[in-house]
Formats: sequence, structure tokens, C-alpha cells
Amino acid sequence: MTERYKFLLILILFVLAWFLPLEQLTLYAPLMEALQLVKWYAHEHVLLCLIPAFFIAGAIGLFVSQGAVIQYLGPHARKLVAYPVAAASGTVLAVCSCTVLPLFAGIHKRGAGLGPATAFLYSGPAINVLAIVLTAHVLGFELGVARAVGAIVFSVVIGLLMHLIFRRTEGQRVTDAPLSMPTTTIGRKPWQSLLFFSALIGILIFANWSRPEEGANGIWFLLFESRWLITGSFSLLLLLTLWRWFKREELKDWTMESWGFARQILPLLFAGVLVAGFLLGGPENGRGIIPDGWIESLVGGNTLAANFFASLAGALMYFATLTEVPILEGLLNAGMGKGPALALLLAGPAVSLPNMLVIRTVLGTRQTLVFIGLVVILSTLAGYIYGWLF
Repeated sequence: MTERYKFLLILILFVLAWFLPLEQLTLYAPLMEALQLVKWYAHEHVLLCLIPAFFIAGAIGLFVSQGAVIQYLGPHARKLVAYPVAAASGTVLAVCSCTVLPLFAGIHKRGAGLGPATAFLYSGPAINVLAIVLTAHVLGFELGVARAVGAIVFSVVIGLLMHLIFRRTEGQRVTDAPLSMPTTTIGRKPWQSLLFFSALIGILIFANWSRPEEGANGIWFLLFESRWLITGSFSLLLLLTLWRWFKREELKDWTMESWGFARQILPLLFAGVLVAGFLLGGPENGRGIIPDGWIESLVGGNTLAANFFASLAGALMYFATLTEVPILEGLLNAGMGKGPALALLLAGPAVSLPNMLVIRTVLGTRQTLVFIGLVVILSTLAGYIYGWLF
């Protein structure tokens, strides 16, 4: 199948998902929930989240110096530099568990070490400043602080453990890297590249800026009200940089590189969203094949089993940025323990079933399972300790 037909097939599936006439259908409730989640995902995340992320990933893969990536995030980079850089990069982006995937694939392809790359993979969706502030405001100051501290520590610990566990495999990848990764000659000055990437990241962040909760600091409301003006300004900056400093052939290569990420990731994401909706329900009613009552009865109190189940359920569910807070508020009101709530907050936004399917195509089955296992186990332990203390 040619690239053109693959593009047309994905476009047709996206249009079908966008215009699903769900109000005219009467289907088995979990199936209806799955289709509702797919439609919601198409509306809320593809155009403004994933497409900018694909273009950022394509730009990383094509225009970022491989030497710079290896210097700061590579297997032999100083750990005191690599892991803070990886965690800080994820913090700045503040994306969801699916939007971070093409960015993670991009830096991994350019030679980032497994440890820093997985630290970035966890930190992107987990260390979201706005989500942490909202958690503290809605769910309590202690839970907000615990989430912030846990997410920052986890990003570094998970990265270090992934490096230690797979250091032999990583050593082989480093040996093979010069043969498998092409070098790119960058014809622009550093400040020109900085403006280009700042414009791309600005579009991604402000086009998806969520409405803050009532009572939040006024600056968040001001940014929300001005989001399209800010996004438009970044778009004009992007067009200016492309016009002044990029050749037509480079733009064509950039488009193809970005399409490569989209072709790899989008089908798996939609398949994962469909399964997650069927099992656990959609964004509103949550009437999946697994009843809500089961979840609420299993995460009450502060046993290790309750924390493990909350962590595992959170890891399988898909959370858009900030949606975990109202979901947790409802579960806490229904009797969920504080420890399991923190476990879900640390595992849920960072990974999801769609996210897992894509990570496997980048890291392979074994490394993906270990990454997910570390997220679930560490979240379980953190939730149990927090529940014991508070």
C-alpha cells in the first residue's frame, strides 16, 4: 500500500470517528461508550494535540543535531545533566500520555539514552504544573504536594532504573547507532532554531490550554481567554521562521518525517482508545463493561491491594490533561481512600492503554512491560505510604 493510500485510509477513519452519529444508534452500552470515547478523542485531541506533536517530533528527528541530543540526553551524558533536562523538558510541554508519544519517539530516534528518554516519557504527562495546582485546589493541598513530589521523583527514578535494568541492551544500541541513525547538517544559527521550536511548542501548549476551575488564580483565566491570540502569534512566528530560514526541500522532508510518526502512532492510539472505552467507559458516563461499583469497592481504605488496583486501573484508563481531577473528586466522594487516589494520580496521567501500544513499537515488548511495571509498583508504594501518613 502506497503512502498516499495509507494517508487516505487514516483520513477516512478520522472523518468517520469525527462524525459518528451516536445519537441515532442504540448499541450495547460498553460498545456505545467505546464509540463515544473515540469520537470525543477525535474532537478533542487529534487536530490540536497530536498533529502539532507530530510536527514537533518530525522537527526533532530532522532538524535537531544528533550530537546535541547525545550530549545532553545520550547514554553517556552526565546523569546530573541528562535526567533534570529530560524531566524539565516534559514539564514545559505539559502534554497528555498520548501527545507525549511522538515527542518521545523523536528524541529516542535521535540517540537519547533509554533512561533520559523514559524519564521524559513519564514527566511529560505526569508533571503538569496546571494539573498539580488544580489537584491542590480541588482535592486538597496535601494531595497536590504529594502528586508534585511523587511525579518529579518518579521521572528520575524510573529513568535510572530503566537504564540499570537494560544497560547491556542500551550498550548494544549505542554500538549500532552510527549505522542506523543518519547525521543531519543544520544550516541555521542556534537562536533561529530556538525561535522555530519555541513557535511549535507555543502552538501545542496554548491551543490546548484548558479552562481553569472556578476560584483559580486570575492569571490562568487571562491565559485561557487569550489562548487563541497567543496561539495565532506563535503561528505567525512559525510562518516567519519557515519563510526566512527553511528551504522548500527541507519543508518537504519535514512533512514526510512527521507523517512517518503519524502513520505509526495514530492507528494504535485509536485502537487503544476503543478498547479502553469498552472496558472502562467514555469521558462522561463511564459505563464500560467493568462496573463503576467494582472500582469504588476495590479502592476504599489503604491496603496494598487497594493501592495496587487503583494504580493498575489508572494505568489502563486514558486521562486527557486535567480530566483526572474531577474523576478523582467523584471517586473520593464515593469512598475512595486518599492513598489509592494518589496512586491513580501518579500512574493514570502518565500511561494508558493506547500509550502502551505505541511505546511497544518504540521500545519493544520487554522494555515496555518493565516501564509500565515500574510506574504501577512505584505508584502503589507511594499511595500506600501517603495513605498511612495522612
